Amino acid sequence: MQYIILGGGCFWCIEAVYNQIQGVIKSESGYTGGKTINPTYKEICNGDTEHAEVVKITYDENILSLDDVLEIFWSSHDPTTLNRQGNDIGTQYRSVIYYHNEEQLKTIKQSIDTIAKDLYHDDIVTVIEPEVEFYPAENYHNDYYTNNKMQPYCAVVISPKVNKIRQKFSSKIKQ
Repeated sequence: MQYIILGGGCFWCIEAVYNQIQGVIKSESGYTGGKTINPTYKEICNGDTEHAEVVKITYDENILSLDDVLEIFWSSHDPTTLNRQGNDIGTQYRSVIYYHNEEQLKTIKQSIDTIAKDLYHDDIVTVIEPEVEFYPAENYHNDYYTNNKMQPYCAVVISPKVNKIRQKFSSKIKQ
């Protein structure tokens, strides 16, 4: 098993996307990259803690490669907007990847050059940083989309992203 920590706006969106992908063992919403120990959702929402909303993706590398994980990441959010995804604005919504070894860093850099830059014409602003302390989000954030599909944010923002990934990566969707 391998893992990587990804931030691409609201963690509900990223988690919903990866929960449908074959080879993903677990996707856990949380916070990282800030100065407060064990922050709460309420604390990070104002941006003062400097944390990003992220998802820790644990995957079986025999089924899903890091290249695949990253291609899905680039396709599921806009890595060209600084501290923003749609109407979610603030540093907590930044596009960020936290890596935990040099091999991951090399793969991430290659992925930016070969996949992300092909998908987007504007500069990629995704921040690439070494892994720091990951703090799990409050329980109600995990499986948020699955448990709240009719909630307006889920219906209007998350469902289109999930559907886009289901179409683009149909061979990688869990049965």
